[in-house]
Amino acid sequence: MPVDSNVALKLRVEGMDCGACALKIENGLKRLPGVSDISVNVGLGTLSLALDEDRTARSAVEARIRALGYTPSPTERELPDGLAAAPLRPRAATDLWWRTSKGRLVIGTGVLLGLAYGVATLVPEYAAAAYVAAALFGLLPILRRAVAGTRHGTPFGIETLMSVAAIGAIAIGESAEAAVVVFLFAVGELLENVAAGRARAGIEALVDLVPRVARRERGGVVSEVAVEALEIGDVVVVRPGDRVPSDGEVSEGSSEVDEAPVTGESVPVLKEPGSMVHAGSINANGVLKVRITRTAADNTIARIIHLVEEAQGSKAPTARFIDRFSAYYTPGAMVVSALVIVLPPLFFGAEWWTWVYRGLATLLIACPCALVISTPAAIASGLAAGARNGLLVKGGAALETLGKVRTVAFDKTGTLTLGKPRVTDIIALDGDEAGLLARAAAVEKGSGHPLGTAIVEAAAARGLMLPASFGGAAAIPGKAVTARLREGFVSVGSPRHAAERDALSPEFGARLDALEGAGRTAVVVLSGNRAIGAIGLRDEPREDASQGIADLKGLGIRTVMLTGDNRRTADAIAGGLGLEATAELLPDAKLAEIASLRAHGGVAMVGDGINDAPALAAASVGVAMGGGTDVALETADAALLKNRVAGVAELVRLSRATLGNIRQNIAIALGLKGIFLITTLSGVTTLWMAILADTGATVLVTANALRLLRFGGARRGPRKA
Repeated sequence: MPVDSNVALKLRVEGMDCGACALKIENGLKRLPGVSDISVNVGLGTLSLALDEDRTARSAVEARIRALGYTPSPTERELPDGLAAAPLRPRAATDLWWRTSKGRLVIGTGVLLGLAYGVATLVPEYAAAAYVAAALFGLLPILRRAVAGTRHGTPFGIETLMSVAAIGAIAIGESAEAAVVVFLFAVGELLENVAAGRARAGIEALVDLVPRVARRERGGVVSEVAVEALEIGDVVVVRPGDRVPSDGEVSEGSSEVDEAPVTGESVPVLKEPGSMVHAGSINANGVLKVRITRTAADNTIARIIHLVEEAQGSKAPTARFIDRFSAYYTPGAMVVSALVIVLPPLFFGAEWWTWVYRGLATLLIACPCALVISTPAAIASGLAAGARNGLLVKGGAALETLGKVRTVAFDKTGTLTLGKPRVTDIIALDGDEAGLLARAAAVEKGSGHPLGTAIVEAAAARGLMLPASFGGAAAIPGKAVTARLREGFVSVGSPRHAAERDALSPEFGARLDALEGAGRTAVVVLSGNRAIGAIGLRDEPREDASQGIADLKGLGIRTVMLTGDNRRTADAIAGGLGLEATAELLPDAKLAEIASLRAHGGVAMVGDGINDAPALAAASVGVAMGGGTDVALETADAALLKNRVAGVAELVRLSRATLGNIRQNIAIALGLKGIFLITTLSGVTTLWMAILADTGATVLVTANALRLLRFGGARRGPRKA
């Protein structure tokens, strides 16, 4: 059989700081045979692709990246014994700017510029030659990248604009300005690199939440091992002050655990035997023994990092528009610059050198860096800020949509409520309460529904012996569960199901109404088609549910609860929390309700991520509750790791802050270009001022985006998007 030569290759790319860089790399690599599925993540400075090594060697891919002016290196380290690769820990050298190629270029160009200034002062007749030398030293690396970009599919890159402008300045005798322009361009690229590194640090810091070693206990002996060596089932000892090395279940001990680094939850949580703990959380006071349930490559932190990486790699609608716009913008800018050069001399008799100079300045002002980076920089910072606050958003599209929703729809059970109802009332029409509860528990045994689980637990708490089941179990979604007991078929279902069987007498119906009016959920137990009793259950609202709903209303958002529960129970819960309620919805009816709400604007659906998947998918954006569970992380478009209703309002505030940041960035980028275009055409702007304007805009845009990293979920946002 032929050997599959396709491999997945992932590289860290040094020097890739903006969307223009990503486009250049993507265009350069797509021309190599056997290269496919190229994904460039500017936010993390990484590149992933599928490579057919029979057609193109890995070294050829790296050579192409170097030819374009960037430095590739592996992102993952090899682990022993076939363990999956864990996220690479941040390298200290990434913060030392003078060790990077861009840093060395700035230093070299700056030194030569200073020497040229000295020569011009002491020996004026050699000034031009000195400045030309300084300009060419800084320009040659830029020119090489421009030529490589042109050869490999990106003829209108920033390096091309820069090279044309600098060479043109030298040609018209402005060598001093050419040298200053090249130096300022190099400084601007370095500042972009430093700023991008700061943005990446927000995610890289998550890796440092997990300790490098763990205290594993085997055969009564505790020894320190690498976290990557832990296997499922291993027991680790977590002392006070230690971080939990990987996800697991407490097997021994009791202690409060600070989960703020992982979920953003500020209050320590008591952990006892049977409690789940997340990698990276901090043990506060007691010694815990934890049985590992996930390896290092699959724990909560690793999954969060992976999902945020994917999210930062996906483009928001605004970013996609900016990319399409910039593809036409750059060549258009070159045409405009050419017209600035030739039209005034040809048609108005203006002086050629003056308008060549102004045309070159226009070319520098037109550099698209600030515009291209305006959206992805804000999105990357917003995603990182959310992850650090327990708000996991899967991509720029979802982050943008959240800020535009007009309605938030909530599931009830497990979302607005704790999802752990308890039996409060038992009405026996046939026999005693214990017998009724035992038969209901026998039917619900094995059920995953919260109400069924509560009934089984109530029977167990009373020590009841359950009747034997003889098979024939069946479920009617949203209505009832039926099983065959010794007496025949017994069903546990909704009052509506019992009414359809004509099993409710007026007196019994009145008692059910009283239960539901008191905020209980009533289920009716039928033997055949005869009602033999009812059980009342109540699921208490979450502690922060009322405040979470109030926060959303304060943001001008309509809130509604969608539930399959009965109208009276739904009204009782919704009335206490202050939101609208639509009740008695079967799964298909809930989807129809979501579609109806979407007709009036964007809708966010919030559910527990288990039985709400269809509704989550049907909404404009789906938000899953869940403290780091698989479903919460893998279902829907966003997840609230804090497992708190208030997190929904925090998501909206984060989205609106990000959208506002994007608008500010675009205004900065285009506003400065507009101002300097006017001053250039009027003869006020010099070449070095033009490049400083572009560099300054890029730095301002990046610095503005980095402000989002200080986002605090509890801060209040504006009422309207």
